[in-house]
Amino acid sequence: MTTQNTTSPDVKQPNQLVYINNIKILLTILVILHHTFIAYSTSDGWYYTEPTTIFGVLIPVKMFISVNQSFFMGFFFMLAAYFTDSSFTKKGTFKFITDRLIRLGIPLVFYSLVISPFTSYLVYYFAKGHHITFLQYLSGYDTWIDVGVMWFVLALLVFTFIFVIAKTVFKISFENTLPVPTSRNILLFALILGLVSFAARIVFPIGWVLKPFGFQLGHFPQYIAFFIIGLLASKNNWFQQLSEKTRKRLTLSSWLCLAFFLVFFVIRLTVKMPVEWYSGGFHWQQLLYAIWEQWIGLSILTVLLIKGRTKWNKSTPLLAKLSRYSFATYIFHPVVIVVFTLAVRNWPVDPALKLLVVSPLLVVGSFVFAGLLVAIPGVKKII
Repeated sequence: MTTQNTTSPDVKQPNQLVYINNIKILLTILVILHHTFIAYSTSDGWYYTEPTTIFGVLIPVKMFISVNQSFFMGFFFMLAAYFTDSSFTKKGTFKFITDRLIRLGIPLVFYSLVISPFTSYLVYYFAKGHHITFLQYLSGYDTWIDVGVMWFVLALLVFTFIFVIAKTVFKISFENTLPVPTSRNILLFALILGLVSFAARIVFPIGWVLKPFGFQLGHFPQYIAFFIIGLLASKNNWFQQLSEKTRKRLTLSSWLCLAFFLVFFVIRLTVKMPVEWYSGGFHWQQLLYAIWEQWIGLSILTVLLIKGRTKWNKSTPLLAKLSRYSFATYIFHPVVIVVFTLAVRNWPVDPALKLLVVSPLLVVGSFVFAGLLVAIPGVKKII
């Protein structure tokens, strides 16, 4: 998802913010890998899965999925919010809302009505062996409102409209000359956010989805908080002021949290508890996991921001193209993943090896496919 397409399409970034586009390329790659890892793990919630049974592989796979989930979608919300206020100020209320509905609403509807049914059809035809036409499949299709991965776009639209109401009705400016957060402030906020997430997941455990919107409300305390932080960061210039000292401290914090992940396996084996206790309910294990998730997520996110500003603030023709294709890649990558994983479904090796082989192919294939689509006249005006 590029800055130009998911946040502020007509707002040009100053050179010192080029790194944000590069971070979005990285996050888009992580989205592709995240869903690929889910496809070959015991996790649920994907079109086609082929889980590996090798326990030694499941540990790093689960670790990647959990660590990724701790920050990558929240990061997208933060970066989207970072350019929202400037776009609103430049365009005005009517043009801003119209632009959001076109650039976010049209892809959302197209995915729900076309891409998601087609992707499900591929699984139905090839994996389940029901050899019928797509039209025959649609005649019995009863899930017309299936936003799939576009839940993010729907949530972003909701957040954006709430922002517009806050600006126009309540005259909130989000500009309070707040000081840049220190590492201590960030980790304290992670602790508080972990407690709020714990409370939310007592009622809405991870994996519980608000249909038909696709919202996992157990993650939404972070998404809402990060969107607000993005607005505040833009108005108070936080990204440019985060210090190298903060980066070093939170780098150490990230590594310690990563090592701590193995403790979750030890607790589960020792206590002989259901793994669902980490996802929700009034359990001390859920509290521990919720705090860990926000702690490592904010640590990694902050490190990437500082590292990006100081080391990745350059563009090349390739990076510019990848940035331009990021939103289209996000929209269409499920089709690419399902096509690839179905193509190798009969390969007589453990799914762990398939994961290793197809992951880089899926990243490249998703961006290439997106690039071809963006080149189509009319499509590139929307995505």
